[in-house]
Amino acid sequence: MAADKWRAKLLDLKAANPPTDFSWYGYDILANTAHLDGLLSGADRDVFDTIDGGSIADIGAADGDLGFLFADLGFDVDVVDWPSTNWNGMRGARALRDLLGSPATINEVDLDSQFDLPRERYDMVLLLGILYHLKNPYYALEYIARHSRYCLLSTRVARLVRADGTVIDGEPVAYLLDPAECNNDATNFWIFTLAGLHRLAQRCGFVVKASYTVGDLTASNPQDPDHDERAFMLLESTVYQR
Repeated sequence: MAADKWRAKLLDLKAANPPTDFSWYGYDILANTAHLDGLLSGADRDVFDTIDGGSIADIGAADGDLGFLFADLGFDVDVVDWPSTNWNGMRGARALRDLLGSPATINEVDLDSQFDLPRERYDMVLLLGILYHLKNPYYALEYIARHSRYCLLSTRVARLVRADGTVIDGEPVAYLLDPAECNNDATNFWIFTLAGLHRLAQRCGFVVKASYTVGDLTASNPQDPDHDERAFMLLESTVYQR
């Protein structure tokens, strides 16, 4: 699999080039590819073939491992993040781009503002693990629907308010976190139910082409790391115009 070979290449590259003034992003971004493999089936499995060589925005990209993979596969990639909320102020993404000699661009975009992306039209936006960190997820998805044909989305979801609390599964709602309530991370804001996430996507101008969840599928809640559930979706815009 291309992702496994790419992971090995990046691990070797990072080990051979230890940074002196920052640390590489601490999580395995490319683990998302295994979940995308579970998400995409049937005709949806060929979604990247339909946009072969097209434009991709990797939003909230951390060190850009995934975006640089797609650039290596021949796609035209914009890596997008914001220094103040990025693990290492985007120094990792810039260093990795230079080490790889990647043609991907690095772009600073404040996703908590009424932002614009680097170009008007994309074939695909990757929005993996970012939505619950955004203050205004409605604006973000609505904007992306107008500017991208497809979106691959993942975010944390919940079925209960707490492990022993109110059942919210099936209701189209979102839980607003206290700043210290989830991993003591003030950038965690909205934990949707799966029904709420589906409704949000549809209200913002998308058709949910495929949906897939991993983690605790019975007692997930917004606070407890031992009861974490993640939703992955392939979205197709109904309002995108070439």
